[in-house]
Amino acid sequence: MTVLFECSYQNERYFGFGLPEDGAPLRLYPLLDADLRAAVVAAAGDGAALEAALTRGRQQTVVPAAERDAVALRPPLLPESLGDAMVSGFMQTHNVKVDENTQAQPNWFLKGLGDVLKLSGEELTVPAGAIAVCEEAEVVLVYVTDEHGTAHYAGHSFGNDVTDIGRFRNHNGHLSYAKLCDAGVAPWLFVGPPPRSVTGQVAIERDGARAWEGKFTTGADAMHYDVDAIMAELLSHRPLLYPGRVHYVYIGADRSSFHDGYRIESGDRVEITFASHGVTLSHTVRWQGGTAK
Repeated sequence: MTVLFECSYQNERYFGFGLPEDGAPLRLYPLLDADLRAAVVAAAGDGAALEAALTRGRQQTVVPAAERDAVALRPPLLPESLGDAMVSGFMQTHNVKVDENTQAQPNWFLKGLGDVLKLSGEELTVPAGAIAVCEEAEVVLVYVTDEHGTAHYAGHSFGNDVTDIGRFRNHNGHLSYAKLCDAGVAPWLFVGPPPRSVTGQVAIERDGARAWEGKFTTGADAMHYDVDAIMAELLSHRPLLYPGRVHYVYIGADRSSFHDGYRIESGDRVEITFASHGVTLSHTVRWQGGTAK
C-alpha cells in the first residue's frame, strides 16, 4: 500500500513515499506547486497513479541519515489554514462496547480544528479540570472536500484520541466536552481502504518507569458498524462540507488503560505501537496548568 507524507526541510516543503526506515537516508521530492490533496482525490485510491503523477518531472532530494532530525513532518494533508481542518470521531463503535442501547448510527463528536492534531513527540494537552483521562488507539480516516462540497476519502492514518472519560462517565450528555482534548496522529497517509484488522500495544510510563501496558485490536473487523455506512451518513450533512475542508475522523477504540483501572496523570508518557502497520506514536499527556484534578 502506498504511504504518502509531507514535511519541511531547510525551509522548503517536500513530500515523500513509504515508511522511512530508522537510520536510513530520507528520499524526498520538492512540493513546489503540487496540490497533494487534489492529487490524492484524483488518484482515487490508486497508489501507483498517485506516485507517478506527483513525482513526474521532480528531482529527488536525499536527506542523509545524520540530518533526519532537521526534517519536520506534518499531519497528513493538513491545510495551510488550520481552521480548514476538522477533527472529529465516533464513540462506542467496537463490538466489545455494544450493548442493548446501541444505536443504528453511533454518536459523533467534535475534537477541534487542525491545531489539536499533534505528531509523535509533541505534548497532548487536556483541560485543567479533566477528571479521568485515557488514551484511545484508533484508525483515523482522512477526507478531502472538493470545490463542489463533496467529501472524498483520501486514505487513513493512526492516532490517539485522548478522552476525559471521567467526565463522560459522570454525565453521559457531556461526551462533547470529554472529547475536547488534543489528538495524536501519525504523519503517514496510507492510500487505500480502511484496514480490516489493526493490532498493537500501549505502554504508559510515569517518572521514567513502566506503569501500565496492554494490547488492543481495532480496524473494521472489530467494529459493530460498517465504516462506509456511518461515514456516508456523517458526510451527508451540508454544514460539514465546506469546499477545501479536510476531515480527520477517529473511528473508535478497543478497551483502554481506564478499563483496566489505570488513571493517567499529568506528565505520563503514552506510547502506542500499531504493530501490524509499523507505526508508533509517543506523547506526554499534560493537563493545562500542569496538574491533574
